[in-house]
Amino acid sequence: MKRCDWCLGSELYMAYHDTEWGVPVYDDRKHFEFLVLESAQAGLSWITILKKRENYRKAYDGFDPRKVARYGEAKKAKLLGDAGIVRNRLKIEASINNAQRFLEVQREFGSFSAYIWSFTGGKPVRGNWKTVKDLPARTELSDRVALDMKKRGFRFLGSTIIYSHLQATGLVNDHIAGCFRRGELKKLAGAAPPEHAAGIP
Repeated sequence: MKRCDWCLGSELYMAYHDTEWGVPVYDDRKHFEFLVLESAQAGLSWITILKKRENYRKAYDGFDPRKVARYGEAKKAKLLGDAGIVRNRLKIEASINNAQRFLEVQREFGSFSAYIWSFTGGKPVRGNWKTVKDLPARTELSDRVALDMKKRGFRFLGSTIIYSHLQATGLVNDHIAGCFRRGELKKLAGAAPPEHAAGIP
């Protein structure tokens, strides 16, 4: 059974590839989880973050953006002392700021999911790549999303990180040609709730 080459050699990576990567996400807490993890990944490998994922879930109150948005100095200090996560002050402060901005987007659009899916008209964008080497680090789509999020005050979420988010949460299906998940995920295309197809004002 063929898989995307990047996941080979690690049971954890293969499980993530086979069950999560590229599956359309409409749950806001799951979107927030990926935003926190992906911003923490900057300069590191994704497998490093996956190994710390359960620690992040405990440290970040199950990735509840309402709770994270209220983190104060005492909580920041606790996170900086937590060896189970990436102890980078800028990334931790960005995650708290982004939780606050996340709530603002929810209030404006009804959900973060509705907001981000509106960039693709509510349907996954299907990549057409033969090998992992063909995969882009960013695209015009991720440029647009990242620019809009920057205007809204999000931090540590540039175009490259946002493209990783789009891939992970299924807004983009970037499984390579021949990968067994490429066809499976194609069947899920167009399953977004109707409100997710609205355009950004």
